[in-house]
Amino acid sequence: MNRCWRSNNRAAVNGLQQLMNVLRPIPWITGISYKSSKCYSCHHRINTSKLIKRRYHSEHGVYGYKPKPATEYQVPKDALEARIAQSNFYRLVTAYRDHAHRKANINPISIRKPRQVPELDVTRYGLRENELCNFSGILYGFKQEGTVGEAVEFLEKVYAGNISSEFNYLQDEEAREWFTERIEREVSGETISIEDRRVIAGDLLRCEAFDHFLASKFVTVKRYGGEGAESMMGFFSETFKLAAKDGVEQIIFCMPHRGRLNLLTGMLKFPPEALFRKLKGHSEFPEGAKGSGDVISHLTSSVDLNFDGRFLHVTMLTCPSHLESVNPVSMGKTRARQQLLKDGAYSNDPKARWSDKVLNVQVHGDAAFAGQGVNQETLALSGVPNFEVGGSVHLIVNNQLGFTTPGDRGRSSEYCSDLAKMIGAPVIHVNGDDPELVVKATRVAVDYQRKFRKDVFIDMNCFRRWGHNELDDPTFTNPLVYHIIQSRRSIPDLYAEKMVKEGIMNQDDVSETIQKHTLWLNNCLKSVDNYKPSQHYKKQWKGDVQAPAHVTKWDTGVNPDLLRYVAAKSVEFPEDFNIHPHLLKTHVKSRLEKINKGENVDWATAEAMAFGSLLYQDYGVRISGQDVGRGTFSHRHAMLIDQKTNEIFIPLNNLMPEQKACLEVCNSILSEEAVLAYEYGISITNPNILAIWEAQFGDFFNGAQIQIDTMVSSGETKWLLESGLVMMLPHGYDGAGPEHSSCRLERFLQLSDSSENAPDGEDVNLQIVNPTTPAQYFHLLRRQMIRNYRKPLIIASPKILLRLPAATSSLKEMGPQTTFHSVIGDHVANPETVRRVVFVCGKMYYSLAKQREEMGVKDMAIIRLESLSPFPTHELLQEVTKYRKAKVFIWSQEEHQNMGAWTYVRPRFENLIGCKLRYAGRGPLAAPAVGIGSVHQQEAAKVLEKPFSFN
Repeated sequence: MNRCWRSNNRAAVNGLQQLMNVLRPIPWITGISYKSSKCYSCHHRINTSKLIKRRYHSEHGVYGYKPKPATEYQVPKDALEARIAQSNFYRLVTAYRDHAHRKANINPISIRKPRQVPELDVTRYGLRENELCNFSGILYGFKQEGTVGEAVEFLEKVYAGNISSEFNYLQDEEAREWFTERIEREVSGETISIEDRRVIAGDLLRCEAFDHFLASKFVTVKRYGGEGAESMMGFFSETFKLAAKDGVEQIIFCMPHRGRLNLLTGMLKFPPEALFRKLKGHSEFPEGAKGSGDVISHLTSSVDLNFDGRFLHVTMLTCPSHLESVNPVSMGKTRARQQLLKDGAYSNDPKARWSDKVLNVQVHGDAAFAGQGVNQETLALSGVPNFEVGGSVHLIVNNQLGFTTPGDRGRSSEYCSDLAKMIGAPVIHVNGDDPELVVKATRVAVDYQRKFRKDVFIDMNCFRRWGHNELDDPTFTNPLVYHIIQSRRSIPDLYAEKMVKEGIMNQDDVSETIQKHTLWLNNCLKSVDNYKPSQHYKKQWKGDVQAPAHVTKWDTGVNPDLLRYVAAKSVEFPEDFNIHPHLLKTHVKSRLEKINKGENVDWATAEAMAFGSLLYQDYGVRISGQDVGRGTFSHRHAMLIDQKTNEIFIPLNNLMPEQKACLEVCNSILSEEAVLAYEYGISITNPNILAIWEAQFGDFFNGAQIQIDTMVSSGETKWLLESGLVMMLPHGYDGAGPEHSSCRLERFLQLSDSSENAPDGEDVNLQIVNPTTPAQYFHLLRRQMIRNYRKPLIIASPKILLRLPAATSSLKEMGPQTTFHSVIGDHVANPETVRRVVFVCGKMYYSLAKQREEMGVKDMAIIRLESLSPFPTHELLQEVTKYRKAKVFIWSQEEHQNMGAWTYVRPRFENLIGCKLRYAGRGPLAAPAVGIGSVHQQEAAKVLEKPFSFN
């Protein structure tokens, strides 16, 4: 105890011995950090514990405590010093758990000198290596007592060798203690069994053989091979096996490019014939399927694996090349599968937990995980109600490069995995040169997830044998690192050599494994011409088709009695529920009055009736976004909050006894990209759920542009993945300034493949609409589920129309034999007197109609385009032919000329309708709207006047 850590002098220290004479009887003193005295030997100033000072003062009445007689304690001097030594030993052990990762040998291609970690210096804690300590309850998987030197050797192996971990920041004490014991017992315990080691060797050798085969047969292909990261195969094999053993039925799995083809054609049983067929320039789709396809590094598999009679279905998601963007999609898909299998909260078993049946596994790249913001959003989403999936198992394949940028220049944090600390997820760092330790790390990680149902990370440090792809020269920017890589042998070769030396395999076994796999690949290559891609629509998608090339009118109407019932139920609440008094008047009573009359049905009521009627037909409904429960404009109130208890009540989930389908109202985090991607994952998994993402304002979709470009708009043509996702984007120029006015219709229309040179059909990639009545909105939502195919639906949804008296509907418009109308004609003007026809979409119609009425104009017809994509050629032709005397055709919009639908509709009117359109609207502008109130008013007035000025 009375020792200077610098000199290790055990002589008395001036001033300290006298203090200890007073404190010696106190048995609970557990550690000393020194202050204010000098060592006799080196005169180094050392610390006296603040804790001791505080206790000393309190025992002697300084803080008002009555001092206790020393005779109460009577602890011998040797016992006290033993306790202090034991305490300091525990501090040393804790230091290893906190800091040893900084010196661990986890980098197989390090060009740095080993780091010194002063916190791990034994003398810092007043200990000697030959000093005896009690290990019981402090170290796990080790003997009960021994010397400090033996403990340090153990700690070096567990925390500072080829493996290390970070976990002491976990807020849950049980989790910290569990992880401590589990990692120490696993790393220090018995070696991997001979059978498992042979499996590891086989997986590594086949992985390498596959890369060599592709390199020799397809020399110019960018295959993003697994060379340098082959140990990831140990992670996959062990994860699948442990999950199956624990009763998991399905794994939803996403990963980037590197090593993807190795895993697909290996463990995931993707037919090499399909890969080779694609490499020879043929389509990956079955005959008759409409799609443009994708590159080989985005291929996927969905397969049943058998582990000793336990079947595990593994689904690898397709992915775009936008790094990490697939991760939230995998979580959404996991949640949808959990719902299908009655997992977690969807189970009737109150003891059921998330991921009992479905497990989410995510694989990341090191630079992408640290650099892509979607990862922060996804992790922030992982524990939120209505988004949680029971924790994911993460593997970071740490190549230590981002394209060509070294890791230390590609991030500001120490590790690429540091983002995991944001949600308190433990991280295991492991050297990819040691496949057995990768397997051990996997065992700990999977066990942690199964125990606590929380996220856990493995940071596998490895390397890329080649550059960003096999055609790239990495020595341009990383000469020192690639000098190491090019001068070393491969991981499979090194591990196979180790197995031979230990007598587990012989050289013939190694050669046979490689030759057998290579022969199999050769045979697959020879049979490419006979291979036929399998059909796509299976299981829950059976019966669905791709959209037809012709227009179909879908009867989406509902019996008025059922609509009244649903509407009444949508505002019904328990007797003891304390509803907000304002809602009781403006929401509950108002809705009941409207449905009783059958007139003046507003948007929120129409939406509730659409949701409820779908629930009645056993379709699930899920709406997510920021504050969607009440709605951005406080109009929806799909969930009610008890004003005294804060309890949530969702009326539509009490629609009928033993209701099968439910409405999920998912108030999300302040994120767009991850949340939209999550809902996309829901939509591509379960066609019987109406998945809706509502932006607070239309332009909020900007934060999710990657997902829109690479998945929502193109997922079907690239991967044959149908999605019925609905995006609701509040749109309208109300003087709110540049932001929050426009949902940028022009961007979605530019993404649309609705042709300007062909008849209209329903096989477009995006449905883009701007409805003007609640009935139209009602039919749109129902149509998403009633049809036998799925298409994304982009709705430019209203703001001021939500409460505009003119923008209401009757129950009759939603009754049987009614449907969504792509075009709404003019029912006021006399066709024989019309000289001008104005085409418009959205809320602009109501302003023009009011202006026409006030001006008493009789020779103008106003036609509404409710659907922009698919472009309603046939319906427009029918309307135009009514006005034989019309000479002027005008397009009116409130958006600026370089925005809105103008540039989209103009060529289509000319090529398909035969009309030369004249433009009436704002001029071009860099921003979506002006931010000066007086200018906005002037513009709004001119926009209204302009259509009436054409002759």
